[in-house]
Parts: sequence; C-alpha cells; structure tokens
Amino acid sequence: MTFRLYDTATREVRDFVPLEEGKAGLYVCGLTVQSEPHVGHVRSAVNFDVLQRWLRHLGYDVTFIRNVTDIDDKILIKSADQGLAWYQLAYRMKRELDQAYDDLNVAPPTYEPAATGHVPEMIVLIEELIAKGHAYAAEDGSGDVYFDVRSWPQYGELTRQRIDDMEAAEDADPRGKRDPRDFALWKGQKVGSEPDTAAWPSPWGKGRPGWHIECSAMAGKYLGPAFDIHGGGVDLRFPHHENELAQSRAAGRPFATYWMHNAWITTAGEKMSKSLGNSLTIPAVLQKYRGIELRYYLVAAHYRSHVEFSFEALDEAAAGFRRIENFLDRAADVLGGIGAHGIACADFVNAMDDDLGTPAAVAAIHEVVREGNKLLGSGDSPALRGNAASVVAMLDVLGLNPADPAWRTGTGGQEEKLLATVDALVAGVLAERSEARAAKDFARADALRDRLHAAGVQLEDTPDGPKWSLS
Repeated sequence: MTFRLYDTATREVRDFVPLEEGKAGLYVCGLTVQSEPHVGHVRSAVNFDVLQRWLRHLGYDVTFIRNVTDIDDKILIKSADQGLAWYQLAYRMKRELDQAYDDLNVAPPTYEPAATGHVPEMIVLIEELIAKGHAYAAEDGSGDVYFDVRSWPQYGELTRQRIDDMEAAEDADPRGKRDPRDFALWKGQKVGSEPDTAAWPSPWGKGRPGWHIECSAMAGKYLGPAFDIHGGGVDLRFPHHENELAQSRAAGRPFATYWMHNAWITTAGEKMSKSLGNSLTIPAVLQKYRGIELRYYLVAAHYRSHVEFSFEALDEAAAGFRRIENFLDRAADVLGGIGAHGIACADFVNAMDDDLGTPAAVAAIHEVVREGNKLLGSGDSPALRGNAASVVAMLDVLGLNPADPAWRTGTGGQEEKLLATVDALVAGVLAERSEARAAKDFARADALRDRLHAAGVQLEDTPDGPKWSLS
C-alpha cells in the first residue's frame, strides 16, 4: 500500500508522490518562543515527528525543517512586561521548548532556522514581490511594506475563501494599506516604543519582518522553491499558511505540494492556549507522568482529531502503555534480551500508510502484545522473540521504544534515576519478604506484599524469584 495523506488544500486523501524519487522535503511551522510550552504546543511537534519517522521507515531521505519565530509583536510586549530584552526572553523560552521536545523524544529536525538569522533572505523575497507588482511600500512614511492581495487572483485558494468575505488583517496599522486585507511583509521601526535592537536595515528603512514572510523565505532557503509537505497546526491555515502560499507563488515559487494540519488539544471545548489561561505546561504534567506516557497519549489520537484533554484520559493512556512495557520486560527476562530487527505487522503498516492512522497502529501493537503474552509460557522462544521484536520495531516508529537512549536524557534521565531509586527500595522490601517467608512468617510476608501493592507495585512470584512492575 502506498503512503497516503490527507491534503488540506485539496481536502482529499492523496497518494504521496515526492518531487524527487527517494527523497522527501518537509517544512513545519514551529513555535513563537514567547512563553512556556504547553501540551497543546508539543502536540504538533510530536505529530510531525511521527511523520518524519514514518517517511524514514519507508526509506525516504527526509530533509525536515522546523523554524523558530524569535521576533514578533508578542515577544516584544511580553519581554517589556517582564523587564527583559526581547532576545533574552526568546532565548530563555527556546531553551524551555528544547527541553520539552527532549522530554517527549521529539527527534531534532534536519535544520531549525530562526527568523532573526534569515532577514536578508526575507528582504530578497520582498523585493521580488515588489518587482512583480504584488507588494508595495506604504506611502504614509511608516516604512511598512504590504502584500497586495488584490494583485493575486488565487488569494484564498488554500482555505477556499473569497477576499471580500475575509476580515481585515490585524498585523499592522491599516492607514498605509490599499486594502484592509493586505498583510505586512515588513514593519517599519516604531522609534521610541520598540527597542533599537529589534530593527534591521532594509531598502525601506529600519524595521523587522512580518510573520508570514519568515516561513516562505526559510522554506525556500533550505528546501528550494518547491518541496513536498508543509505542516502545522490547523489554526495556522488562515491567515498564516494562506499568506505564505500567496506570497510564495506570487514570487514564482511553486511552494508545497501537500498541506498537513494537526488539530487542537482543547480544555472545556476551547483551544488550549496561554491567552485562555487553560494551558498545561510540560514540566507541570511531567511531575505526574513520564514523558513516554504523555507522548503515548498524544500519539494514540489521530493527528487530525481534536483531543479534549483530561487527566483521566491521560491516566488510561499511561496504564495502556505500561501494559506494553510490562510485556517487553517479561519477554526480555525470558529471552535474555530482545533483538533489534523486528518487523512491523501488516495491520500497523496499513494503518500508518493510511494518513498516519496512529489509533489503528496502536491497536495493532496491543494485539501483537496479547499474542506475545500467550507465548510467554509456551516455551516457543523463536516465536516470542519475533513477536517482541515486532513490538519494539513498531514502538520505534512512534518514538515510544522504552529502550531508546533518548528517554534517558532530560526529564527522561530524572525518570531513570527515580526508577533506580524505586528499584532499590522495592528490592529492600522483597529481601525482607523473602526472609519472612523463609522463617515461615507468612503473615508478615503477606503484609509486605500488601504494602507494595498499596504503593502501586505489582508482584509476581516466578521460579526465578519475584518480579515487580508498576501498576
């Protein structure tokens, strides 16, 4: 089965046919580093991390670009409110974002360009648009430059909207615009109200780039004028992606062949966001759950499905993942280790080829685990080894392999230390229990077992001694 994806531009599920055989170019709009990352932020990163992992599993040489917006209105406002230089806030929040990605085993992209490092490329693109009659410098002396939406008849093609039905753009002062829907490509410096460090020289005076021009310029620099897949959150379809598409094609760049958008995570029916005050930061969630459990929760939902976040649902997801882990631990004990060359089952492959159908893919993993549990006591080691290796191979694709060294970094490293501490404490109780059983003090042995059970530790007495797992 060919990998198929839902293209939000055509609103159809289409076969993936790359521009260059054996290669795949992927551009994803990253975050504006203005505040602490929350669960809603990292969903997009996890979803597109799964996409790049699947493309590589299929044999594609993937060039994956995920940008960082490190200068914009919100960063300037929030840094001023906090008494920080704008670049201090951006750098601090970028470090927190990197930590959140590490905590959830989001593999790094091929390149991660920052907007402030690509101002020359943006200026070149703006000059091209002006030369082609699709952009103009405002005549009010502001130094602003706008994209002329009326000059591009296809404007609105991504979201299938008519210009006259759109609201006015809110990204710059409307006084210098020919049409209220025209959007800013360049913002002239506001002397006295914005720091001088937040302005770059340009043919139109000192200023800074508009939001939309950043991605077009950076995608073009690292992927060329035409590339395969453009991704991001569904909230970016308009105006951000619509504007990217218009300015890129108006400049003569074919841009993306496919568009993919992940849905929101909501709380109480509303998009999780800082402005709504209902966000859940990654460090706060990871005080209660392991990073691998949070990633499993995010992966188990289809990327185009809206997810209503709840700790009850996260509890269920964590318990479901621990069932997989427990099987792998038991299989490793029986086999003396699990091989690294497993083969994903057909149901898993078919699910992933069908627009990254992760819910069905996760269900396929659980079915293989159920078969593996039956094999544990059968004595059929070759079958068990193949079964367990298959589970590991499928978890690898989803970034959920517990043996992946990435889980031993960042918060994952803290988890390893915590588990080592728990292991030492449980070992002490088990030794005490063994002494009680040897002395035929079964009441005390049972009391110790019950104490472990109350703490969430499940025991299983085996011929090789007691084995424990977290319930």
